[in-house]
Parts: sequence; C-alpha cells; structure tokens
Amino acid sequence: MKEKHFHTPLFMAVPQTGLRYAMGASVKKERSGEMVIRQMREEDMEQVYSIESSSFSRPWSRDSFLSSLKSPNNLYLVSEEKGTILGYCGVWGIVGEGEITNVAVHRDFRKQGVGEAMLRELLRQAGEKEITAFTLEVRLSNQSAIHLYRKLGFAATAVRKNYYEAPTEDALIMWL
Repeated sequence: MKEKHFHTPLFMAVPQTGLRYAMGASVKKERSGEMVIRQMREEDMEQVYSIESSSFSRPWSRDSFLSSLKSPNNLYLVSEEKGTILGYCGVWGIVGEGEITNVAVHRDFRKQGVGEAMLRELLRQAGEKEITAFTLEVRLSNQSAIHLYRKLGFAATAVRKNYYEAPTEDALIMWL
C-alpha cells in the first residue's frame, strides 16, 4: 500500500509559534519536516507503546497491538516524522462497520493537526475496505477529542455509564 504524505499546507491553519506549553508544563515540540501517515508495523511498537502508556490510565499491552495488527479486518496507522512516531490510530472492521479502538498523539505534538490528519486517513482507507459506518467511545471529560470527532462528522448517540476505570467515568458513544 502506498504511504500517504502530508505536506505543510495541510497544517497552515495550525499556528507554529515556537515553544508552547501544555497542561502539566509539558513542552510542545514544534514539528519540522514532512509527516507521513502509514500502516503500523511491528518495529513501531516501542514508540507506540510509549505513547499508549503515557496517554491512558489502562493502556493496551504490546501483545494486544501486535495481535490486532495481524487481523486482515483491522487497520492501524501511525503518523511519523523523521523516524519519530507522533501518534497512532486503529479501527476494527466487521461487516461494513468499523470500531475505532485507539487514537493517541504524543503529548509533545498535540494540537498540531496530527490526530485529525490520521483519523481522516484512517476513515479514507477503511472506506476502501468497504467500511461505511464507524463508532467509538470517548470519555465525557475529553472535550478536545469530542470536538475533533464532531468536526469529522461523528454524532453522539448514547452514554455508557461507568465505562472507564481509573478514574471511573462515563463514555460518550459516537457514530459516523
């Protein structure tokens, strides 16, 4: 499969104003170079797992990712720039529907359009596999993710009580 290359014009709307600080005093790194969105490979696991474990209170294991990569119904993408994995996302497909299982961007590269670009490419490639409907769960408190999903056309359809642990929180179920 051909790798998709995204050039800076895709990100012109995202300000690149030097160092910026995220909540928790994490320094934002300014991206420099061409971001490539491609299929996840086994050799990406170290960086993917590092992002996963720093992003979620109950991270998936490396084995869970490796197992998911092996299914022909699943699709996992990474966003990479100069050998650094910026983020990843994945979807499990079954009978024309896709469950988006993972979306994470390294904390130093958030708010730079990485997640949106990855998800747009994930939806495009999944569409090529004849997946026409998508669902996902998101923490109710994750307003930035909810905003992104709405921007991509997802609509909230239900709330799943106490879905998340550590801390316990409801999940918003969204469909596209």
